[in-house]
Amino acid sequence: MGGITVPEVEDYLYSMLPPRDEVLAEMEADASKNKVAIVGPAVARVLYQLAVISGAKKIFEMGSAIGYSTIWWARAAGDGGRVVYTDGDQKNADKARRYFDRAGVSQRIKVRVGDAFEFLSEEKEQYDVIFNDVDKIDYPRVFRLALPRLKSGGLFITDNVLWSGKVSQPNPDATTKAILEFNKLICESTDLFTTILPIRDGIAVCVKK
Repeated sequence: MGGITVPEVEDYLYSMLPPRDEVLAEMEADASKNKVAIVGPAVARVLYQLAVISGAKKIFEMGSAIGYSTIWWARAAGDGGRVVYTDGDQKNADKARRYFDRAGVSQRIKVRVGDAFEFLSEEKEQYDVIFNDVDKIDYPRVFRLALPRLKSGGLFITDNVLWSGKVSQPNPDATTKAILEFNKLICESTDLFTTILPIRDGIAVCVKK
């Protein structure tokens, strides 16, 4: 990644993180070994804090991979909480289920395998949190789909909005253009109050008015 935070500062921030439990530590190693994209512990702690502060109980996650962030959401939601996991890869979902069982949060998580856009479009209720971590080229589509399904005062949170610093560079490729369009949409929307946090690869935190 890189291009966001001074490397020495990044190293310092990660050195200050408390150790994770056995399951999360194993997932981090798994993701590193198999090149699976996860939010990582620094971002995960921010997600956990935001969910706890807002009292979120209904969380929809778009793009869950092996379920690393899903576990953080489920723990933050607590008893009575519900997190919807979505991923298009059955192998990811099967692995995630095993991690959920070991982490003791399976009862709080609904696993859906397939198209996250289709699943969210079918939802009739509104969510406390919608977390966006799908293919970056699809980010503008997520904006248009997610807002009607987010409650007033709910959080729309998106990872990778600074894209290794590429958003500030000339001649962006198609993926970077999609992120730039998305960032413009969330920052100019009159329905959202948006802050972009320059941690890791950039997190957009939007509150629906």
